Amino acid sequence: MGMTIAQKIIKNHLVSGDMTVGSEVALRIDQTLTQDATGTMAYLEFETMGIPRVKTEFSIAYVDHNTLQCGFENSDDHRYLQTVTAKHGVHFSRPGNGICHQVHLERFGKPGKTLIGSDSHTPTGGGIGMLAFGAGGLDVAVAMGGGAYYITMPKMFKVNLTGKLRPYVTAKDVSLELLRILSVKGGVGAIVEWGGEGVATLTVPERGTITNMGTELGATTSIFPSDDITRQFLAAQGREEDYVPLASDPDAEYDRIIDIDLSTLEPMIACPHSPDNVVKVSSLKDVKVDQVCIGSCTNSSLMDLLKVAAMLKGKTVHPSVSMSVSPGSKQVLTMLSNCGALSDILASGARVLECACGPCIGMGFSPNSGGVSLRTFNRNFLGRSGTKDGQVYLVSPETAVAAALTGYITDPTTISEPLEIQMPDKFLINDSAVLAPLPLEEAAQAEVLRGPNIKEFPKSKAFTDSLDAQLVLKVGDNITTDHIMPAGAKILPYRSNIPFLSRFCFEVCDPTFSERAKAAGDGIIIGGSNYGQGSSREHAALVPMYLGIRCVIAKSFARIHVANLINAGILPLTFENPEDYDNLNQDAMLHLSDIFSGMDNGKITITDKTTGTSFNAVCAFTDRQKAILKAGGLLNYTKEGGQ
Repeated sequence: MGMTIAQKIIKNHLVSGDMTVGSEVALRIDQTLTQDATGTMAYLEFETMGIPRVKTEFSIAYVDHNTLQCGFENSDDHRYLQTVTAKHGVHFSRPGNGICHQVHLERFGKPGKTLIGSDSHTPTGGGIGMLAFGAGGLDVAVAMGGGAYYITMPKMFKVNLTGKLRPYVTAKDVSLELLRILSVKGGVGAIVEWGGEGVATLTVPERGTITNMGTELGATTSIFPSDDITRQFLAAQGREEDYVPLASDPDAEYDRIIDIDLSTLEPMIACPHSPDNVVKVSSLKDVKVDQVCIGSCTNSSLMDLLKVAAMLKGKTVHPSVSMSVSPGSKQVLTMLSNCGALSDILASGARVLECACGPCIGMGFSPNSGGVSLRTFNRNFLGRSGTKDGQVYLVSPETAVAAALTGYITDPTTISEPLEIQMPDKFLINDSAVLAPLPLEEAAQAEVLRGPNIKEFPKSKAFTDSLDAQLVLKVGDNITTDHIMPAGAKILPYRSNIPFLSRFCFEVCDPTFSERAKAAGDGIIIGGSNYGQGSSREHAALVPMYLGIRCVIAKSFARIHVANLINAGILPLTFENPEDYDNLNQDAMLHLSDIFSGMDNGKITITDKTTGTSFNAVCAFTDRQKAILKAGGLLNYTKEGGQ
């Protein structure tokens, strides 16, 4: 039997395990990336391990999230990141150099290599043929130290593309169409491979948009072949030597095949408040728009913004619309400036923001109260924009510009002539904002500078064989990491200060949660389906752990979050009978008995001491995961010599 692209890369990087779907595999990691909102914790964890130098082929720290320096906190974190990376062998991308996934695709991604990053949209690297995973910071720290990355061997999905996109129909519309088909849960436990004759019509930046949005499917990762299009892109970036061809075997088998005819697609739009709430743009033509934001790691490439500039040229943004444009990298911004496209954007009345995540992560440019905001981003979770009642829609850059010009949600195919934008033969290359680490002989004497906002990594508790704990919070389906540990300008600067950050845990769901959890001592959270959807931020596990949460029982979990819970020493369990969820009330006292044998048997009995009733929760932990949980988390396990 032939192999898929992902299976080939997994086989070439397999440290241990059986490549049977559902079994655990350990992978050798070639590259890591961090960003500043999650990176501070990752490097604190790396320092705790006591390993002097990273052991990967290439590791890099980007500063792209916390770039609003409203106080000392972000500046101190950036200084810490710059000094800790210099000491330990990690490259450092300075603030202003760009968004991690955009820059990595341009300058450092290599086909056939493995990459993990402390950001859930790291699968963007699949656009260039990498096997790239979003992961918690602790997993990234372990990989930097030479440890393997453990995943459950995924199923293989294939999306078979035929035809060619019509004018003003884009890669973003392809992503939204797949979200419409599969939902935010439909990719869980699977790697999505994109293939078919239609692949050859998509540029690497377009492929990156699609693999970026694969995260919203809940997929383990997404990947494209490495073909002549890949080679041309790498050559234009001055690194054709990084090219290797990659393709699935003709007789490769897939667990599911989905066919999409590119030529039949229309512009699509995800309505509030979920990326899979997708309809055709043409069905919403009477919706008034207050704000348009273009950028993010999904849609900030040079090709995206050249199209934006061409559509805006000689026109003016509608008086009722506030518009921002965030270039994805210094390379993109400089090339826009050099060719005059930046002047066309500025002349339209759009505001150009720095090369950073910005509004996507709630870092500025929030919409007005109840405002309709069209964004070229990847997430439209409730409150993520910074405005609690903001109505955020996800669209392509072309649809965003059409709305900016008309003041209403508008199908871009109805307002302009087709654009003729070509990929450049050569990109402007200037990596001066990427700082190399210190030589080994200098690094040993180098000082790591820490500000007062950087606190120690929180200590977790090892498990005993039974647990009595209060049910401190009961929540519903599709609870995202934004619900658990919100983003935004008010909170992000405290990602390296868990005690302060804990005040905001579950603030969106219950403002009293933090104080109640601390008062309870040991706590349990009950959740619905797809608990932990969204980001890789390990803070959504570390902060509850700090507040005393010992166990989360849900109908189902998102992949990265369940791994982060285990790494934090929190026991993730799934209802054997989902109807038992309905019988539990907040503040009940729960008793878990025979936890260790239950881990081995895959079933733990839980008694509601308030009502005297019992129910079962199931689990399927590997021996390694059991050892991590018993130790009280991955850091304790690693210190005790676990591999």
